[in-house]
Amino acid sequence: MKGEALLAAHKLRKVFPAAAGELTVLEGLELELMRGEMVAVIGESGVGKSTLLYLLAALDRPSGGDVHYGGASLGRFSPDALADYRNRQIGFVWQLANLLPDFTARENVALPLSLRGTRREAAGSAAEHWLAEVGLSDRADHLAGELSGGEQQRVALARALVTQPALLFADELTGNLDEATGDKIFALLQRLHRTHGLTSLIATHNLKLAEQCDRVVRLEKGRLAPVLV
Repeated sequence: MKGEALLAAHKLRKVFPAAAGELTVLEGLELELMRGEMVAVIGESGVGKSTLLYLLAALDRPSGGDVHYGGASLGRFSPDALADYRNRQIGFVWQLANLLPDFTARENVALPLSLRGTRREAAGSAAEHWLAEVGLSDRADHLAGELSGGEQQRVALARALVTQPALLFADELTGNLDEATGDKIFALLQRLHRTHGLTSLIATHNLKLAEQCDRVVRLEKGRLAPVLV
């Protein structure tokens, strides 16, 4: 553990409507992410890892319980404050890079800043900086659809971090990549985590990668349990 909790979930619950009535995915879940920590969440497919990340990132709302960021309750945030939290405090990387295929790598990375209202020149300059951070300076003017899977995930990482967030969420970052490429992407994520003082939560099926994190927790039956590695 490293100091204070930056993010905490208390009695978190998430229920979805289902044909049989309701499907409870999370029930009474507790989690603390300490500032500067990298935590891996493992668990079977469909157990709710993505759901957990979406709730913590305020991409969805819980059915019960609450999430606190820096001691403040997200449940009490206005819609504008939640949007600001998503844009300024967190970076999110999905299993599929979700890049705009007709945009260049630079334009994709600059997009979060453009949506914030940052001037085009400044957003482009920041995007070039982060493309350099992920080793893709020479691909800045290539369309996203022209990039390999590994390159697309590097661009997605740069896009997640261009706003200089405190929190990074990665949902099966390497799930669609071959083992060698996945290992390189994960090593890059670890370097960025360290050099930029991030607090990171990584959802993964890959126990080998999970074991390289500071802590591993397993999601099972709606709750988290520590894993000794």
